[in-house]
Formats: sequence, C-alpha cells, structure tokens
Amino acid sequence: MSDDETTLCDENHFRDFYLKQVQSASNFAYYKCGDGEAALDLVQDAFTKIWENCSKIDFNKAKTYLFTSITNLFLNTIKHQKVVLQYAKDAPNLDTNNQSPEYLLEEEEFKQKLTRAIASLSETQREVFLLNRIDGKKYREIADLLGVSQKTVEKRMSAALQILKAQIENI
Repeated sequence: MSDDETTLCDENHFRDFYLKQVQSASNFAYYKCGDGEAALDLVQDAFTKIWENCSKIDFNKAKTYLFTSITNLFLNTIKHQKVVLQYAKDAPNLDTNNQSPEYLLEEEEFKQKLTRAIASLSETQREVFLLNRIDGKKYREIADLLGVSQKTVEKRMSAALQILKAQIENI
C-alpha cells in the first residue's frame, strides 16, 4: 500500500504511527513544559485529536500535525494557567470557608477594634484619613476638597496615624 492510500483511520496504521512517534512527541512535550506528567497528558491529547480527525489529516503531514497539536495544547494550558492566576490575584480572599474559626474570630475582633480606633479620631483627622486611605485621594485633592492647605492635611493625617498606631499596638 502506498502513502497515498495509507490512512490514519486504519487502526494498524495509526498504531504504527503512534509507536514510531510517541517517544519523540513525548520528548518534545517535555521540553515544552518541563513536567513529565503534563507532557504525557499533552501527547495523549494530541494523539486523541489525531484519531478523532483521522479522515481529515493527510498521512504525510501527520507528524507535523502531531507536533503542532502538542504546541497548541501547551499554549492553551499556559493561557488557562494565566487566567487562573489572574483570578486568584484579583480575588484572594473569596474562599473564607477554609479559614479556621479562631482566625475568623480574630479577624472580626480586629475589624471592630480598628473601626473603634478610627471612630476615636477627631472629625477632621477621620475625614482626612478616610479620604486618603479609603477613597485614595492625594493630599492636594483633599486640601482642595476641604478648603484647607496641603500642610494642614498632612498634619491631620500625621496626627491620625499616630493615634491609630498607638491604639492598634495595644490591640
């Protein structure tokens, strides 16, 4: 049988192709990802893809298709990992169910004490502190908003931070 008549859909031809290419494909995948198990997964997925599309693949181009599939599967894995990492970075504290009850209790107590410490500031100090730390406004913006000098804002913030530091150290 010539290569023109050879098809990957024939189990014997596919098995021969697999046995001939599996080692070099595995090495290629390992060089791509540096993880033996992940490399085997990539190779297995690539051969599965070839089997599923056997009627569409020219036997003479099957090796190229195999290595291109491994590369594309690897790149898709990397894209997925980036999405997972970005999600973890953007929402690091969403899973509070795995925190110990003691930790959650301590966290809640700390929040209450911090709220009381902020409430103990004078109105002007509290206003400057919250505008800066919560709203993210710069001292110049706060000064314009409140109609005071930037130096006044700096002094109020400094006093607020000293008070909070003293109270939080006692917590």
